[in-house]
Amino acid sequence: MKRLVLLSIVIMGLLALSVFAATPGKLLIWADSTRAPILKQLGNEFQSVYGVPVKVVEMNFGDIRSKFVTAASAGQGPDIIVGANDWVGELAADGLLTPVNFLSKTQLNQFAPSALEAFSYDGKLYGLPYGIDVLALFYNKDYVTNVPKNPDEFFTMAKQMTGGGFYGLAYGVYGNPYFSAPFIQGFGGYIFGTKSNGGLNPNDIGLDNAGAVKGLEFIVKMFKEGLIPQGEDYNTMMKLFDTGKAAMMINGEWAVPQVQQAGINFGVAPIPGGKPFVGVQGFMINSKSPNQIQAMEFVSDYIDTKSTMYKIWQMDPRIPARYDVAKEAEKVAPWLKGFDEALSNTIPMPNIPQMASVWNAWTNALNLAISGKESAQVALTTAVKQIKAAIAKK
Repeated sequence: MKRLVLLSIVIMGLLALSVFAATPGKLLIWADSTRAPILKQLGNEFQSVYGVPVKVVEMNFGDIRSKFVTAASAGQGPDIIVGANDWVGELAADGLLTPVNFLSKTQLNQFAPSALEAFSYDGKLYGLPYGIDVLALFYNKDYVTNVPKNPDEFFTMAKQMTGGGFYGLAYGVYGNPYFSAPFIQGFGGYIFGTKSNGGLNPNDIGLDNAGAVKGLEFIVKMFKEGLIPQGEDYNTMMKLFDTGKAAMMINGEWAVPQVQQAGINFGVAPIPGGKPFVGVQGFMINSKSPNQIQAMEFVSDYIDTKSTMYKIWQMDPRIPARYDVAKEAEKVAPWLKGFDEALSNTIPMPNIPQMASVWNAWTNALNLAISGKESAQVALTTAVKQIKAAIAKK
């Protein structure tokens, strides 16, 4: 019996090793349930051409980052992970990612600059982007024929349409930094400044400058004048728009399936005067991988193609990072054009580790100002002091 138990432990250990540790001559990829099926198919194609086996391990998206840090720090882990650009700062700073410097200029020119910037850290590219998330303005074409072009037009239209249980704007997460960022940044605020090499400077925080204050005051004004339903949350916002009780809504491309299912005659356009965050999904290579050349070939020759990127988009309909894929996708999803236009005025989600010190203080400032407990200036000034103190402790 003891021998059987010991054998079972050994087998389990070997199985765990096959999941968490890459082996020479065989590529190991970690991806979530959305990307895993197409990657398994591509892995088979790669093996038939190069003779290199590819194993794809399906993992919860939220677990990939933490498990990769643990495994890669010990010299193990997969050869390739599929994840978000805001992982890059921590992983690159810890020396766990290989710079993506093997792509030609022709290949790089295929991508939206914002997508490449999002995967860059201290002037180096650390990931191959494939899909983009960005906030934009959804509008019901039955109510909105002329889309507002600037904040004043936007405010006026929303106010004129609000009344009798109908709202010009559904904006239920105004107290959330991600959703407030378009106005904070659109009016001139910023989270981190930049260094001479293009990297982010955690010592330069512009969340309480004149533009940021003006942006928050604009949000507060919309709330105080009743343009935004009090007590509204994300689900309420979606319900108002889906049931035709709101003319406009600020949301991301992930909301499209639900809006389509509701049968709303909708369009998408950039947020008037807004400058939202752009989040990007992509492929990153483990610097500890024993299969560096094969991993680079897989990413460069099999992932970075129009056909592959289009297949990934079909399974995960984010905004394509490649221009040619976006153009092809727009033929069957015309709403993508509005999101593509929104990308022209965005800020990549900061990917440096210090960003973790921003969220709580920023959230508190938003809610203090919106509730009227503090002015926008005081709330944001306090937030910046808290952020600087938190960064200094790390």
